[in-house]
Amino acid sequence: MAKIPTQFDPRRLPDLIRRPLLNEKATRQLESNKYTFDVVHDATKPEIKAAIESLFSVKVKKVNTHNPPAQARRIGKFAGKRAQIKRAIVTLAEGSKIDLFPDV
Repeated sequence: MAKIPTQFDPRRLPDLIRRPLLNEKATRQLESNKYTFDVVHDATKPEIKAAIESLFSVKVKKVNTHNPPAQARRIGKFAGKRAQIKRAIVTLAEGSKIDLFPDV
């Protein structure tokens, strides 16, 4: 079995996280200290964990990922699909918190 790398390129880590996801389900999960992010498609769980810990200075307990199906789009007679995204649900350790709404 392959060994999981623990050292990552620090210049690549901020580019892994695209944006936090704020919908109804993600907002409910904030009560359980779970945060949802859109990440680049080729990001791995250890890379996502390292990126969140370095960007927000928090301790990550667990990372769950899933790839939702690409959404179909049509512009006139041209049909296609939107870019594929990956979602990461990050569970933080007790006492850790990310401030998604500063000054609100």
